[in-house]
Amino acid sequence: MTAGRLGLALLVAAIPACGAASPAPAREPGEPGGLTVNATETLIANQAFPGNFTGEATVTPFLAPTPALAVSGASVSFEPGARTVWHSHPAGQTLYVTAGTGWVQQWGGAKREVKAGDVIWTPPGVKHWHGATDATAMTHIAIQGLVDGKNVAWAEPVSDADYRQP
Repeated sequence: MTAGRLGLALLVAAIPACGAASPAPAREPGEPGGLTVNATETLIANQAFPGNFTGEATVTPFLAPTPALAVSGASVSFEPGARTVWHSHPAGQTLYVTAGTGWVQQWGGAKREVKAGDVIWTPPGVKHWHGATDATAMTHIAIQGLVDGKNVAWAEPVSDADYRQP
């Protein structure tokens, strides 16, 4: 299995557990400790922390780590020009672009365009950034594992010059 397919498989496998982040799970009668369903309106969108993003971005967590699954996940929406700072993930990260067009870049590599339907796998420890293009918004689902309770190591901002490079 390729890294990209493995990342997609992890994303698909993690989605059923997405109820872990909601405060009000709904259970069917007769399913003690079983299936959890959280209505869309129970998921809370938050403005992204300004120290970790440039521009306007919204983060909606939907997957919190549990003792059985050390994975977190969120939907992240970037307005045009918004992006993360440089960062890495100790267990790697899978992004699934759900809307719009954006850019991703690995430290020392070329900036690449991504669009709705694309799946991006970033291996553990690889420094990178991702966000919207300067003219279009972009939304992605981000899934990352935890190592020693941490899922990300934030670094320095992406300069405007680096962001706009071809």
